[in-house]
Amino acid sequence: MATLAMRGAQSDERWLALAFVTLSGAGFVGARLGLPHAEPFAFLALRFGIAAVILGVIAFAIGRKVPRDPRQWGHIVAAGLLTVGIFSAGVFYSIAGGVSPALSALIVALHPIVVAIAAPVLLGERVGARQWLGLLLGLGGVFLVVGHGLALDPSLGWPVACSFIGLFGMSAGNLYQKARCADMPLFAGSAAQCASCALACGLGAVAFESGHIAWTGEFVVAVGWMAVVVSVGAVSILYVLIRRGEVSRVAGLFYLVPVAAAVAAWLLFGQGVSTVQWLGMAVAGSGMLLVTRRPG
Repeated sequence: MATLAMRGAQSDERWLALAFVTLSGAGFVGARLGLPHAEPFAFLALRFGIAAVILGVIAFAIGRKVPRDPRQWGHIVAAGLLTVGIFSAGVFYSIAGGVSPALSALIVALHPIVVAIAAPVLLGERVGARQWLGLLLGLGGVFLVVGHGLALDPSLGWPVACSFIGLFGMSAGNLYQKARCADMPLFAGSAAQCASCALACGLGAVAFESGHIAWTGEFVVAVGWMAVVVSVGAVSILYVLIRRGEVSRVAGLFYLVPVAAAVAAWLLFGQGVSTVQWLGMAVAGSGMLLVTRRPG
């Protein structure tokens, strides 16, 4: 019975992992649709504000207990600002500044490597030889998917740096979430995180942007897509996976996010996928399986 229960739990995690990768990859669709119509901070403030309301309503309807210690809420907000806020702002400003989504995705794909280096020191998680092989294999696969034909314009120094800022925000946030927010109430905690990110991005929009938004149909769809599908759906699944497993294994899933984004662009925008890119998808998938597979 115990073995059957364990297999059932592993099967659930695989489905959650597949859902996370698919929804996260679809997030690139929302960014591509929305950024031509609004500046990054304004776009993100709306996205996070809508997501906070949705998550707050769900949390109220469920009515589960929430932490009473203000320090715990401080940890939850800090983790959210890193994992969601800094990551999203970095990537959006990078793309808005002229960096291709492919190059930004390639930079973010370093996330599993960063986590694998930090997790043993900060969380005491062991990263075995098989996982390291999978991490390196996955990185190679991602490069084949998104690296073909990339050329870095020397004038894009700051926009490229923004992608690296987003990368380290995501990595630090995942580690902080695992270390300090393991018992976070999913919907109430996520609502607080989105609300804090909405406030931070709103302040950023007031300080650094013009505030102009073109309320086109594309923009409305993009904001709704990013708020519901990514901020509510994908991020909630990510926190469930972090709570259930080692953060270094969960990070390996990020290798498949650029793959999912490439497939979404192919299906929705007709962007061609070369033979080399299909090969890269297979390599990245193999690496991810090595990273996330549990021993035994």
